[in-house]
Amino acid sequence: MTDNGILDLAMAVLDDMKAIDVHAIDVRELTSISDHMIFCTGTSNRHARSIVDRVVERMKEESMPVLGIEGYESGQWVLIDLGDAILHVMLSDVREFYKLEDLWSIGADFSINEN
Repeated sequence: MTDNGILDLAMAVLDDMKAIDVHAIDVRELTSISDHMIFCTGTSNRHARSIVDRVVERMKEESMPVLGIEGYESGQWVLIDLGDAILHVMLSDVREFYKLEDLWSIGADFSINEN
């Protein structure tokens, strides 16, 4: 599966799981760690962990390795390393505090911007 396949699958799961304020940023010109950064908001810790569980489940169903998960226990900010995409699932107050999208969007192209 190509990086667009990973991005497409992740975005489909986020839509299915009713993630809020989903944004994907193409960061290929900014860093070598990943091609895309995906940001979304969960309504609660439980919702954030459910989103993560479903993304991991779908990636494994498609034989895509999940390279790492950080922050799952708290559910306030969970990062999933999908190789060509890094997914950040955050609670709204955490997302507002860190404003990572502002950092990564400087000079980047927004690949997908859903509300």
